Amino acid sequence: MKIGILKVDSVLEKLQEQHGDYPEMISKVLRSNAAFFETPLSFVTYDVEKEVYPLSVDECDGYIIPGSRKSVYDDESWIRSLIEFVTKLDREKKKLVGICFGHQIIAQALGGKTEASVKGWGVGIHPVAIREKSWFPDPVPETYALPVSHKDQVTRLPTGAFLIASSKFCRCSMYGKERHIFSMQGHPEFTNQYASDLINMRRDVLGEQVYKKGLDSISLKSDRDLVASWILRFFLET
Repeated sequence: MKIGILKVDSVLEKLQEQHGDYPEMISKVLRSNAAFFETPLSFVTYDVEKEVYPLSVDECDGYIIPGSRKSVYDDESWIRSLIEFVTKLDREKKKLVGICFGHQIIAQALGGKTEASVKGWGVGIHPVAIREKSWFPDPVPETYALPVSHKDQVTRLPTGAFLIASSKFCRCSMYGKERHIFSMQGHPEFTNQYASDLINMRRDVLGEQVYKKGLDSISLKSDRDLVASWILRFFLET
């Protein structure tokens, strides 16, 4: 199975030596959970910030749009191009996973809405309640937890999409559309250590209260491996 990663940002240089860049994080967590599925995985990265795209959507079996420091409503040409590509993937019912910025831009492209949240920044490990268990082929827990790092939120689902999971901080934490879009606000690619390092880097931006609350939550267990297995199963579904 060949997965295309639509790169929309880079890890800060001072953190790359320890953690790698975002495509590496994504491929690592998916590969580490792929043995059960007995399907070889390959990954190709397209730097869509530089307007680099596949020549055909069929170059890959599915695509992932990860996180970015940008906002999906920023008036930048590469964001407009990505919105057009998302609409094409949706039209052709190509498998697509959104993570954080990816989650938000899929909504923005397909009739939903993303806005700066009045709640401000959410960081650390957030528990999320599953609302739509029928999305998953196997039994799932009542809740899962993932690292988050965002101040924008999806406030209206894409047309035809349905809510899968919600948290106290972010109502639209996970959604799906038919069986070709699976999208989440949390970061299964983040380790707790990377989430902690990112919080420390952004201390001044976050403010002391949000900073301390986020850092205190890092001791919680992340279900990144579980969510990675959901992503793999989603890609493998016919």
